[in-house]
Amino acid sequence: MLPILTNAKKTGAALACALFLSAPAALAEEVSGETVLATVGGVEITVGHLVSALQALPPQYQQIDDASLYAGLLDQLIQQNALAQSLPDTLSRETQLGLDNQISGYLAGVALDAATEANVTEEALRALYESQLAEFGGGTEWNAAHILVETEEKAAELKAEIDAGADFAEMAQTHSTGPSGPNGGALGWFGEGMMVPAFEAAVKELETGAVSGPIQTQFGWHLVKLNETRDATAPAFEEVQGDLRELLTEQSTQDSLAAAVAAAEITRADIEVDPSVIRNTDLLQD
Repeated sequence: MLPILTNAKKTGAALACALFLSAPAALAEEVSGETVLATVGGVEITVGHLVSALQALPPQYQQIDDASLYAGLLDQLIQQNALAQSLPDTLSRETQLGLDNQISGYLAGVALDAATEANVTEEALRALYESQLAEFGGGTEWNAAHILVETEEKAAELKAEIDAGADFAEMAQTHSTGPSGPNGGALGWFGEGMMVPAFEAAVKELETGAVSGPIQTQFGWHLVKLNETRDATAPAFEEVQGDLRELLTEQSTQDSLAAAVAAAEITRADIEVDPSVIRNTDLLQD
């Protein structure tokens, strides 16, 4: 799916220059979002416009003090409106098309944000956690290390040295061709189905501290050392809350898109178009 189109114009540099102008005198009266701060060619700039503009700023700008932000945002909106009004009354085709896309993209983002706020709640996150917890099968987890080499002969040679007292981690650092070699072959903890079948089968047969004989997988030949086993436990809600939120947000987005498309009156033109037409910028001209 193509991403929702958004405004690609970068005004950060202009804003950064404007932010450090002197702040205006404090307003004596109480204000609301409708309080008018300036008028440009009959267009009113209100406190609400500044609040909205602040929400769209990158995080680094939001850390600037309020007085500088107020002055900078007001100046930017004045300049922005003055520039917009300097255009001819009739916009070029290219400008109008870009404006159409930006308006629909912005409004689509508003719709998705509203859906996320409604669907991704604490209650929904807890419910998803409980449903996944109910499906958690437990089982066993293993902590192992391995040495990966290209041939069975090399693996057998290293196994003999380890049986004779050579340190497994040092042998892995010296001889293993796998990415875990520099770390002594350590693989960390893993559960059922996380390793290729031949490797997992070998791990299950080992006693803690034992080293397997040569095992072949599609990656080469392995020597495997089982360090420890434990019963698998489900993570706490706080540990997976971020992942759950991401999952629910994605589901909310997909559901919202599907519902909106299903409800809209959509007619696709019955014509064949060469896809390369999208690169023809001459079509943007009047």
